Amino acid sequence: MRLLALDPALRNSGYAILEKEGLKVRAINYGVIRNRVQLPMAGCLVEIHRQIEELISVHSPEACAVEGLIYVQNTRTAITLGAARGSALLAAAQHGLPIYEYAPRRVKQAVVGRGAAQKAQISFMVRTLLGLTETPEADAADALAIGLTHFQMHSSPLAVLRANRPL
Repeated sequence: MRLLALDPALRNSGYAILEKEGLKVRAINYGVIRNRVQLPMAGCLVEIHRQIEELISVHSPEACAVEGLIYVQNTRTAITLGAARGSALLAAAQHGLPIYEYAPRRVKQAVVGRGAAQKAQISFMVRTLLGLTETPEADAADALAIGLTHFQMHSSPLAVLRANRPL
């Protein structure tokens, strides 16, 4: 199974394409969609959508996993994050991909073993678990961790009992 994993944000959206064959998971491609500070919000949303569509066209994933909503105290930040997330999810939905959502604490717990893990711990564990030669930057590591969480959640014999169904 091939998966597109996303950690969307307006300026730096992490992405990962992972593939699982049997028990083996490997990273096919990962990185960060970067938008310049000078680019207005609408331009950023278009660019996020365009680059995710390109990833989908090139890698043909069968599903999409995304980080769930996070609590933020600043309304403006929440709206901006929601817009970036919507742009990313629209690209996946337009290609008919089922979309799965994972809470940030669940992702940290799945990859590091505790829900309050730091960014550096996530990057280190992702590198270790996937056998990467370099430590991915934080946003890409988060996307890789979301993908690993998806595969973990859907490989367990108890996965059928879990309520994690596509959005």
